[in-house]
Amino acid sequence: MSIQATGEHVDLMTPTPVTVSKPSRWRDPWRKPRVLFAVTWGYLAWSILPVIIAVIYSFNDGRSRSTWQGFSFRWWWGDPLNSLFHDPALRSAIVQSIKLSFGTMIVAVPLGVLFAIGLDRWRGRPAAGANFVMLLSFVMPEIILGVSFFYLFTFLYKFIPLGTPGQLLALITFQISYPVIVVRARLLSIPSDYEEAGMDLGATPTQAVRRVLLPLLYPAIFASAALVFADTIDDFVTVNYLSSGLDTQPLSVKIYSAARASPTPAVNAAATFMLVTTLLAITLAVLVFRFSTRGQRREGESGAQSFVGIQI
Repeated sequence: MSIQATGEHVDLMTPTPVTVSKPSRWRDPWRKPRVLFAVTWGYLAWSILPVIIAVIYSFNDGRSRSTWQGFSFRWWWGDPLNSLFHDPALRSAIVQSIKLSFGTMIVAVPLGVLFAIGLDRWRGRPAAGANFVMLLSFVMPEIILGVSFFYLFTFLYKFIPLGTPGQLLALITFQISYPVIVVRARLLSIPSDYEEAGMDLGATPTQAVRRVLLPLLYPAIFASAALVFADTIDDFVTVNYLSSGLDTQPLSVKIYSAARASPTPAVNAAATFMLVTTLLAITLAVLVFRFSTRGQRREGESGAQSFVGIQI
């Protein structure tokens, strides 16, 4: 098929080759983001390398924290007086940190879960006011909370002593916001139909929450528990203001005090202990999360495969 027009012969059956200009180097949408890679690796090196150096020097054989003198566990348990697990002050600080972390987690997480369920099911202005107060404690600077609780327990509620009781109450007060936020985010993906179906089958509202809703919230509960534990074990400001003596100072305060004096690599060992404890808590939470959601992930994968099969 051809068309004769204005003295030119055009063949419509033969496709006209189209020349596609190669995009320039700066407009290629599929090129590797080299600048982003460089910035990312630079940030990781800047933030992680000092931590790695501090961990390495906790195994130094000598007292220097800048000159390597051989590998040793001297500052962990080798030195009979100044090592991490032989120094009475450091051992007391470890016990106090673990006590505050587990105590805060055990109390704050259940209260936060109940608070989150109540806020999710509660409607009206009181619910909005309670949500605002919770978020206010979450975003408020910690130094203000520490000073406020110090004056509260010193001048108003004098029956609450400083030390472990005051530290626990203060930590629980603002750590509740972590499980509330995490659990409420999980509740957004869980409709109330599950609870209504449980009550239709004869369960009471309490049984529907305990046997239907809480198992669906287990991943968020364990994640919030790990966050509370990790944030509490390295807390400094609040516990420093509310400590009543050397026996109630946690490991974070001891590290700060020792770093300002004449520190030994035992301080590095104490910081490494905090880092390892935090990483273990987060790893345990991830494992529990994967174990508790393995059925949901299998259902999601089978559903995706079924959908692909139907489309094909």
